Amino acid sequence: MEHHNTWLTELVNKWLGGAVLALLETLGIHPHDPAYPIPEYVVMGALVVLLLMAFSMWLKPRLSVERPGAIQQIVEALITNPTRFAIRDLLDDNTGHHGRKYLAMVGTVALFILAANLISVLPAFSSPTIHPSVPLGCALLTFVHFNAMGMKAHGVGAYLKHFAGPVWWMSWLIFPVEIISTSARILSLTVRLWANMFSSELIYFSILGLFLAPTASLWDKNPLFGAGVGIFTATLPVVFIGLHIFVAVVQALVFTILPTVYLGLATAEEH
Repeated sequence: MEHHNTWLTELVNKWLGGAVLALLETLGIHPHDPAYPIPEYVVMGALVVLLLMAFSMWLKPRLSVERPGAIQQIVEALITNPTRFAIRDLLDDNTGHHGRKYLAMVGTVALFILAANLISVLPAFSSPTIHPSVPLGCALLTFVHFNAMGMKAHGVGAYLKHFAGPVWWMSWLIFPVEIISTSARILSLTVRLWANMFSSELIYFSILGLFLAPTASLWDKNPLFGAGVGIFTATLPVVFIGLHIFVAVVQALVFTILPTVYLGLATAEEH
């Protein structure tokens, strides 16, 4: 599916594109589109980070234990809530009593993905997670983190030893299988997030495009009937925006559940 650059990407490349292009060429890197050396997903990803930082700085002085505001309560619900599908609750359930020390890392990735998925609800922006590079980056970060925490909890030698299995004479076979199986989590996390977000946007534009041409044709033949169909067509984005929000939230939840499970497996005491 062809993507057009948003106004923000156009502006960023106008201001910084020349300097970035010169730097990339110095490093021997040749961008796919020299006219836009800073691609759409990089601009949108950076925007999400900046918005989250600005929101955190705005919210911090407004936090209150006695009189929490509506925004504070929404944010707290993302951390813990009665449904136990929040970040801290998932860590408690999957990693045990020591899981809360991973809250900053898991929470940061989860909130980034949630915001990155939802930003395309605004017509002026696009979701960076529809490009495979962004889900891959999040997956790699998650992979490095849970393995590093496993090594920290058990020691490098003991952590690597578990990949060989309990039967020493089968270790030559079990070890590569376990390494491949664990590494496959990168692909699993990447494809799941990217494919769902890409298909969500693809369906939205495809369905909308199917109605635009018939509506224009009917308008030429019968303006009254064409106007009626046009009103119906205008309501479609609302339906698909709701679907997109649902997919965005579910995928952010999945990308929170799986890393907590991986952390629990990597740091379990019986490891």
